[in-house]
Amino acid sequence: MSLQWYVIRSKPRKEDVVWRQLQAQGFENYYPRIKVHPVNPRSRKLRPYFPGYLFVHIDLRELGISLFKWMPHSLGFVSFDGTPAIVPDHIVQGLRNRIQEINEAGGEIFDGLEHGDQIRIQSGPFSGYEAIFDVRLPGAERVRVLLRLLNDRRLVPVELGASQIRKVKKQVL
Repeated sequence: MSLQWYVIRSKPRKEDVVWRQLQAQGFENYYPRIKVHPVNPRSRKLRPYFPGYLFVHIDLRELGISLFKWMPHSLGFVSFDGTPAIVPDHIVQGLRNRIQEINEAGGEIFDGLEHGDQIRIQSGPFSGYEAIFDVRLPGAERVRVLLRLLNDRRLVPVELGASQIRKVKKQVL
């Protein structure tokens, strides 16, 4: 018995369906998803980290590729020269650890965001302003930023929704 990790492709936005099918058939699988903070509160709170791709841990020699190729909403395995590509265990484990770090940090918006980081306000009355990230507030995905108003030397604390901010990427000269 030689269990290996393989990558299955799904049709666009059908990752959840393929994932449920793999679960129902008892296959060990990994569907990496991260927390997101959508503007629309009815939108999905979890999104695929790799849209269109899932990992499955199987013995391919025992099961064959037909089951996965013809599974509804599946596009089969990621293959090279017709041979399904094997993903090393340490890559899948590293990916699990990284996804867990992102989700524990609060999701996509908070990934790598620390006190003192420059952010840009994307929406609301302060849209377009740059500010300094202060802290993530408990509760309904809110943050406090420090904003400099009207050439004043003071930094004014402002509470915003987490979806209203984006980290400013540092430009490399």
